[in-house]
Amino acid sequence: MGIDLEALSTALNTTVGKTTMTDAQFGETFCQIMASLVSFDYVVAFAYRGNERPIDLYSTFDSAEHIVFVALYQAGPYFLDPFYHAAIEHRQGVLRMRDLAPDRFFSSEYYRNYYVQTGLAEEVGFFVNVDHNITIVLSLMRKKSRGGFPPVEFSKLQAIEPLISAMVGQYWNSFASRFDRQLSCGRDQTRRPDRKADIAAADTAWLGLNLTARETAIVDLVLQGHSSESIGLKLDISTGTVKVHRRNVYRKLGISSQTQLLSLYLKSMQ
Repeated sequence: MGIDLEALSTALNTTVGKTTMTDAQFGETFCQIMASLVSFDYVVAFAYRGNERPIDLYSTFDSAEHIVFVALYQAGPYFLDPFYHAAIEHRQGVLRMRDLAPDRFFSSEYYRNYYVQTGLAEEVGFFVNVDHNITIVLSLMRKKSRGGFPPVEFSKLQAIEPLISAMVGQYWNSFASRFDRQLSCGRDQTRRPDRKADIAAADTAWLGLNLTARETAIVDLVLQGHSSESIGLKLDISTGTVKVHRRNVYRKLGISSQTQLLSLYLKSMQ
């Protein structure tokens, strides 16, 4: 599709003279801007800080879709999401899910048991770093029936990214207090005050299960969708050593498959 200049102008005019915007107002303005440039099915925006539960800022889902894309996601699967890992690494710009995903992501148990429920063909995110190690991610999603974003549309998103980043910086900031309130209200049990904000998710998920630090790192990468070869490269160990650790983990946990590993992982996050 081409650029709808009238719709783009109308969307931008809603920001003129405004010093603040609510989450809903910003989300709706973002949707209007995006609709003038590309076609998409859903929009969702999350704020991420370390391993804390992401804050749901805005979405276009109906109630049933919200359960899958937001409620279930916040319950624990976000730890395995490539977008989450890119966010806590403070990546910036417009990034595609398929470019961030590990080499075995689309055959992983996480993909088959959770991500496939979304019915998405592609997800593209605007990653914007804001205050206190917080990253805002505004995602555009397309269903399988529509297919992925063609190169010409992705180029438009890259071109508009500086504007979106500037708007996020102006209207969506000061999130540290919102994360602190979430923690103080007891809504987030994944982060301990005496631990670093960027602590590995595996450390939290596998507490009390008698796994070594190396074993927790490996099973975390397995569940994210990394092959033994990819894990070896990331941890600078041999593929054979990775496989030995995986066998030891399965023995310790009394399991025999990645399906059981994912089930145990998700139960530990409840």
